Amino acid sequence: MNVYKINTADELIKGNPYVGRGIVIGKSADGTKACLAYFIMGRSANSRNRIFTEKGGEVFTEPFDLSKVEDPSLIIYRAVRNYGKDVIVTNGDQTDTIYDGLAAGKSFSEALTTRAFEPDRPNFTPRISGILHLDGDFTYEMSILKSADADGSVCNRYTFTYAALAGLGHFLHTYITDGTPIPTFTGEPERIEIPDSIDDLANKLWDALDENNKISLYVRYIDLKDGTVENRMINKNA
Repeated sequence: MNVYKINTADELIKGNPYVGRGIVIGKSADGTKACLAYFIMGRSANSRNRIFTEKGGEVFTEPFDLSKVEDPSLIIYRAVRNYGKDVIVTNGDQTDTIYDGLAAGKSFSEALTTRAFEPDRPNFTPRISGILHLDGDFTYEMSILKSADADGSVCNRYTFTYAALAGLGHFLHTYITDGTPIPTFTGEPERIEIPDSIDDLANKLWDALDENNKISLYVRYIDLKDGTVENRMINKNA
């Protein structure tokens, strides 16, 4: 087994009906750009009734059709937010928890000690989060908060810290695959290739996601020299 193998999006996602929500963070193959991607999937009509929007460099999940919104509590949130030169990306309103924690002098992992997995029994969807540190050498952290048992009795918190390497990213998603209840992601974030082109990454991720369950994808490339930002956004609900 080659533990240093860098996998493609196809190898990690294609043919899997439901990996849930996913975060990818890494560095482009030429070493010039910091990269992040975030996608959402959904099985219910409420979950599928969403789009991504971007306002002032921040990314939000919003209803596609307001008249069909059932419960907005776990599906409407700010997914990407900037804090100074750091960029926060998460699958829930813990984006703001991390932002407020950093503002109070806490670290990424310290800020998340106040949060737990989502209260959506019996799935107990994990809260997944990432942060790109762009002040100096590019490094990044990823976190997953998940239930320790099938009853949701306590929360286990895991944080992973990475030095950015050219062409390498890490992929963290909420579920292993579809099921009842949906099985929670296990292990370390998966190693995934990061191409030089933002369109290559966006297209590979979007094409690999299950056609019936994918909803939206956002990808951002940040030039490590001058901070120039390039974005791609795909919404199934146009």
